[in-house]
Amino acid sequence: MTFGEQVVEFNSNLKYTGKLPTGFQVINPFLDNPETFSVMTAFYKKFYNDHKERKFIIGINPSRHGAGVTGVPFTDTKRLETVCGIEMKSAHTHEISSVFLYDVIENFGGPQLFYKEFYINSPFPLAIVRNTIKGNLNANYYDDKNLFEAVKPFMIQSLKDHISLGLDTSEVFILGKKNANFIDKINSHEHFFDKMTVLEHPRYIQQYKSKEKQLYIDKYLIALNKNS
Repeated sequence: MTFGEQVVEFNSNLKYTGKLPTGFQVINPFLDNPETFSVMTAFYKKFYNDHKERKFIIGINPSRHGAGVTGVPFTDTKRLETVCGIEMKSAHTHEISSVFLYDVIENFGGPQLFYKEFYINSPFPLAIVRNTIKGNLNANYYDDKNLFEAVKPFMIQSLKDHISLGLDTSEVFILGKKNANFIDKINSHEHFFDKMTVLEHPRYIQQYKSKEKQLYIDKYLIALNKNS
């Protein structure tokens, strides 16, 4: 199977059956919307239709407006259509992390070049929401100690499965400093990666450092380009 076909198979088998602390819920976009599965398949067929080894970029877990809808990490429906050329008719989303990452991709040389070198996913590859009086809000796997302990075995297996797709484990790129602390804990036991390079999370940059955005784009490019 090609790299892309393996990713599609991985996503088709994604299922979280473990327990969660009260107030948290896992959303599986591939079960909730049939079009999610079809656009995700089209994406990996278009950009990963080969057997090339890639470097791994690790996010936190999908948001409701990014991969929680499109099935493609850090990709909202806007960028899926305008940059990747894949239209999603049943949903229209704008996700700020996607804005920054696709600015990086454009500066790198475009999606064809970028995705030939890199594979992006999360240690917990399904969306997590917290039930509040304001409704369901995005949650990170590390927001609650009990949540992390509950999903940790699933995360470890997920990382093993990602690596088996054909990933270069000599250096991994981790988005978000807090995320990196938790991945480091896992890596110290599992020895998945030789080196961890930590980059600020796209959401943090867009929300708090937008005036210095180009500096962060350059930081990403320096880190990602050095071995490309």
